[in-house]
Amino acid sequence: MFGFLNVYKPVGKTSHDVVAFLRRVTKIKQIGHTGTLDPFAEGVLPVCIGKATRLIEYLEDDKAYIGTFCFGKSTDSFDIDGNIVETFEDKVAEDDIQSALKSFEGVIEQMPPIYSAIKIDGKKLYEYAREGKTVDINPRKVTIEKIELRSFDYENQIAEIYIKCSKGTYIRSIANDLGKALNNGCYLSKLVRVQAGQFLVNQTTKLEDFTTFDIVKECLINPLEYLPQPKQELNDIEYNRAIHGMPIYNRIGATDGIVVLTKSGILVGISKVTDTGLKMSKIFVTD
Repeated sequence: MFGFLNVYKPVGKTSHDVVAFLRRVTKIKQIGHTGTLDPFAEGVLPVCIGKATRLIEYLEDDKAYIGTFCFGKSTDSFDIDGNIVETFEDKVAEDDIQSALKSFEGVIEQMPPIYSAIKIDGKKLYEYAREGKTVDINPRKVTIEKIELRSFDYENQIAEIYIKCSKGTYIRSIANDLGKALNNGCYLSKLVRVQAGQFLVNQTTKLEDFTTFDIVKECLINPLEYLPQPKQELNDIEYNRAIHGMPIYNRIGATDGIVVLTKSGILVGISKVTDTGLKMSKIFVTD
């Protein structure tokens, strides 16, 4: 079995739980996911099966989310599962939220939540947090391509916000930072990932629907459909060179990065653009 699955991860499951479930159903060990989702989050989780796990690094990194932001309180984890650390009496106004969101557009620095899987000195941050230990956390640069207020309930101080961002962005941190920008508190109560590269939420299959090997096989996506890189169709001579790891002439004129090599709609391999042509990096067929 070889390909991608566009899985809808439910609330309460870890990303690893999804992989473990699919391994049990298919009896295949070589399964991996891209872009971890927190247990309280739901939505798009791309899964790679078989040798397609070798393609994870080539999938687009941009993500899109719809988050539910609750004002008036802040928590230690920046989300609904954390302990409340501060409460605010004043309410925020919609216009103020709109203005504050503008400061999050573009390249920004954000502080990751202490309850996260980022490692410092070989130890995950949430492990330090659970032990009650403090640790120096460096801010990270992330890119917010788009952030917009979709709806706002003034009475209950609940906002729905759409965010399209780069890999590694913590939406929980945006919630906490937004509260600070408004001299208030804010935490994330719900998070739905609606896009991960080419994987869209309206094309997902619910995890619980993958009940048999045959159903998983039916839902498999040809990797060629979701790899965004330029593609070169090989002739017979080029194909024979490719499967033996030999360089290929760069007929499409790609200037940098990688080129996906195909033959009759089948993924042959991944090549790197060099001055002397396309150098084979990964091969997926042998004859």
